[in-house]
Amino acid sequence: MTRTAVVICPGRGTYNKPELGYLHRNHEDQLELFRRFDAIRTETGQEGVTSLDASARFSVSKYSRGDIASPLIYAASLADVRALASDIEVVAVTGNSMGWYSALAAAGALGPEDGFKVVNTMGTLMQENLIGGQLVYPFIGEDWADAPARKAELLAEMARINSIDGQDLALSIDLGGMLVLAGNEAGLSAFEASQPVVQERFPMRLANHAAFHTSLQAPVASMGRARLGQEMFQQPGVPMIDGRGKIWWPGACDLGGLRDYTFGHQVTETYDFTQAVQTVAREFAPDLFIVTGPGATLGGAVAQSLCLAGWLGLTQKTEFQRRQNAEPFLISMGRPEQRRIVVAQ
Repeated sequence: MTRTAVVICPGRGTYNKPELGYLHRNHEDQLELFRRFDAIRTETGQEGVTSLDASARFSVSKYSRGDIASPLIYAASLADVRALASDIEVVAVTGNSMGWYSALAAAGALGPEDGFKVVNTMGTLMQENLIGGQLVYPFIGEDWADAPARKAELLAEMARINSIDGQDLALSIDLGGMLVLAGNEAGLSAFEASQPVVQERFPMRLANHAAFHTSLQAPVASMGRARLGQEMFQQPGVPMIDGRGKIWWPGACDLGGLRDYTFGHQVTETYDFTQAVQTVAREFAPDLFIVTGPGATLGGAVAQSLCLAGWLGLTQKTEFQRRQNAEPFLISMGRPEQRRIVVAQ
């Protein structure tokens, strides 16, 4: 029996110390693909993904860099999609932030190598310029119950801080029960000073992350458009849901508009991952939500997004866990015990 699934590709921050060796552990049969990616890196004088993945030592300062993390995450995500069992029918794809580029390749709108060039180029440009930074702060509690008033309060405080001369702060990613805020140092520091520490770790700064999905990235978007041409894009094989919740349908994509979004709005405006997940759930009603590797941290944001939408009547963490334990429907391929449910044996 066929299992329908939506594929969700993760963004930055998902290749950490436990993920070192992910490509070699899980995809020995796809090393030829990774070597093609290495050849692209060699042309730009960069270390190949196979070498980076095979390293004996992990350091946050190195592996959190955009020009290192982005190509590794892309390679892991695309290889995971290619490893799905034959009885799984992918009915749509989406992704978080940088995961949009992986989603384009997973859907066939970019070939594997062109997708890698996009990711590597944009990740390198982000790192070379490193404009601003990001932090994460939750608006819901640990029970995942919706808290719209608290969210509105935090967004109002963000707007107040941003209105002060010299302080830049904006919503970078709407991420389930989390707000990812981005801005300059003055704006980020002002927000940190205005909010209490919750869950013993938030607000949390993200290492080597620029002010993604804000107007501060306009120079990076412009450089990306100059280097990455229209000829790379083609009609996808499955629907794609972008960071606005818009569906790009196979055979009906305006490829010029797709490129404009990818190197325009996607870089400089808020990425609404919550809306993307809720749209894909409502429009495609899949049997499975498959989050590709590396890592498994995005699974929480997917689950929270579904609970915030009341998907299948779920509204809180305990309800989600009860249903998930009875019959897993959210599969994180970065978790070995869940990976086995969806990969070819």
